[in-house]
Amino acid sequence: MSMTNEFDGRVAIVTGAGTGLGRCHALALARAGACVVVNDIAGRDGTAGAAAHAVVAEIEAMGGEAVAEPADVSSFAEVEAMVARVVARWGRVDILVANAGILRDRSFAKMEMADLEKVVAVHLVGSAHCCRAVWALMRQQGYGRIVLTTSSSGLYGNYGQANYAAAKAGMIGLMTTLQQEGAKYGIHVNCLSPIAATGMTEGLLSPDDAAQLTPEAVSPAVLFMASEAAPKKTIIGAGAGVYSVVHVVESEGVYLPPEARDPADFQKAFATMSDLSTARPVDTGFDQAKRFTATANRTRSVPA
Repeated sequence: MSMTNEFDGRVAIVTGAGTGLGRCHALALARAGACVVVNDIAGRDGTAGAAAHAVVAEIEAMGGEAVAEPADVSSFAEVEAMVARVVARWGRVDILVANAGILRDRSFAKMEMADLEKVVAVHLVGSAHCCRAVWALMRQQGYGRIVLTTSSSGLYGNYGQANYAAAKAGMIGLMTTLQQEGAKYGIHVNCLSPIAATGMTEGLLSPDDAAQLTPEAVSPAVLFMASEAAPKKTIIGAGAGVYSVVHVVESEGVYLPPEARDPADFQKAFATMSDLSTARPVDTGFDQAKRFTATANRTRSVPA
């Protein structure tokens, strides 16, 4: 790919950018003209590790501008300090790609709670730390693009990943609420659900699947969500050059009168309750409440 100027003047932070998906996101943003902060875990001396510096060298070799940053996203103080250094260097932050993550897979029966807490701390809390550290700046700028990383495990579940799936599902709630709060400030918040063969998936994919599921095939979705044309409150799936949109929808619902709310009544009504032929997205939690009361009022007003 050649360098373009689509993101000229934009400053992007990519967490977990030393390897895998994060590296590809950082390179793609740099090729498109952004100044890129390559965040990755620190080396033993507390500075950015060799992997982050290697990505910076790749970006500089192609004529781009980048800096390596070692902040641990699970530490808000470290993330705040990183953002302060970025602002001192470039004056702004336009794009945040929250990609950093770890795996500690085990069946729930064998999982230590420390493994659940650590995975949630890196994925979910770490993403919230990064969002909070850039939030006031993006509001002040009147512009921001935030890409949070969910996963198919968070959307659909995956054996042995209760900790990871819970953290990734939490990204969706974080994204939907931040979009509501950021909309009037020009902040677009979306979720990426990537499938790629990386160090985190080693041994889990067949050789044929791994050959197709390259990290490079995911990054175009990130560029779209980081661009001025970015959607809002959208989950984009990406893998093997295929891109999809995931919707959270809700059935129309069935009103059950007070005298018909026993388990047996639910069993009778469950097929109708589950009918997705009239399903549609719900914009906010409050909108769900309005839908429920409207359905209840409409049903009760029908003569017997």
